[in-house]
Amino acid sequence: MKEDLMELLCCPLCKGELKLQVGKKSKEEIITGTLTCKECSATYPIEDAIPNLLPPDEREPAKG
Repeated sequence: MKEDLMELLCCPLCKGELKLQVGKKSKEEIITGTLTCKECSATYPIEDAIPNLLPPDEREPAKG
C-alpha cells in the first residue's frame, strides 16, 4: 500500500479518519501494518501491502 492512499481512505463503518501504524515498510510501500479508525476504533490490517477494509465481523479468521 502506498502511503499516499491514506488521503483517500476512510473507515467503511462510520466514514471516520483512519490512523496508520506501520509494521514493515519497503522503500515505497507499506507491507504490513494496521489502520485504526479515530472515531469508532475499528481496526483493519495491512498484509502483503494490501489493506483489508472489510468490517471486522465480515473477515475470515487469520490462518495459522
